[in-house]
Amino acid sequence: MKILSIRMMLRRVPLLLLFLALPAHAEPYLAVQMGLKCGQCHVNPTGGGLRTVFGDAFAQSVLPHKHLDTGADTWVGEINRFLEVGGDLRFDGDYEKTTNTPSVDAFALEQARIYLNGTVIPGRLAVYVDELVAPGGAVNEEAYGMYWSASHQWYVKAGQMYLPFGLRLQDLTAFIQTASGINMTTPDQGVEFGWEHNAWDAQFAVTNGTVGGPEVDHGKEYSAQLIYVEPRWRVGVGANLNDQEIGNKSALALFGGLKTGPVAWLAQVEVVDDKSIPNGAGRAFATLLEANLLLAAGNNLKFTSEFLNPNREASHEEQTRLSIVYELTPIQFVQLRAGTRYSIGVPQDYSGHQLLGFVELHGFF
Repeated sequence: MKILSIRMMLRRVPLLLLFLALPAHAEPYLAVQMGLKCGQCHVNPTGGGLRTVFGDAFAQSVLPHKHLDTGADTWVGEINRFLEVGGDLRFDGDYEKTTNTPSVDAFALEQARIYLNGTVIPGRLAVYVDELVAPGGAVNEEAYGMYWSASHQWYVKAGQMYLPFGLRLQDLTAFIQTASGINMTTPDQGVEFGWEHNAWDAQFAVTNGTVGGPEVDHGKEYSAQLIYVEPRWRVGVGANLNDQEIGNKSALALFGGLKTGPVAWLAQVEVVDDKSIPNGAGRAFATLLEANLLLAAGNNLKFTSEFLNPNREASHEEQTRLSIVYELTPIQFVQLRAGTRYSIGVPQDYSGHQLLGFVELHGFF
């Protein structure tokens, strides 16, 4: 009966996506394309990591260009009603050419991750682990316990977690992620409170501010965001303050998304002030504008424009990057990505100009 109900759900997911006002987590542009919030396709309420049954159904019936029939062997991540598993693997080859230097090309295993979610009390209490197993030795990214209210309108989690702040992009090198230093490689240890009600989402976290390392002073890091989502658009604001003895670091972000026909837009503006860097050299400004054109099912064309001023106190340190990426999801759980990026560095220093080309295999379950 369970397998039959899941197969029926897979056929009906497109209809469900049109009519359900449910939150969903995916890459941000997918959430904008579908007009959904970030809270159902991933177990983590703030996104990334293990996919829920709904997320796995989406990955099999809506996301790919073609669904390969697996009969009764439908993957939904559930070993049993108390344990869910999943994983991600990214392998790429790239070509990099910087002005006045030899070109470099290489293959690399970008990452391999394993996810585990033990639902001690289904729907209410869970223990979650996100483990980076390669390259190199194993590194724990997230490990926390999470308790949901009976109404699923609020939750509390405690342990090591990604911080809630702005768009959570797949590209960890995006300027809006490196300027603030908040991304999926910089989890921290502490507690997070979340609230979800109709079109609103809010999170507030208090952590050590040491990127998962041991505490070194009495200061703490405070992260918060508030998001409002409508079917065709969304807007959010994020704030972060790391209270450190060596000097506070603060960041503010305004971000959002908009759907115009087959194009899903993402944008973020971010201001950073890091007082631990002397002479005001830690005042940065970063922006992102991204357009995702849905050519056909499983075919996405991404255009990205980024800007970074790493030091607003100095002139001529601005950096600009332009990217074009084609994303093909030929069948369920497999994605192929190919793209090019042109980076323009300091105008007076042409050695900062760089051309990058890459292809990537992304497997997930």
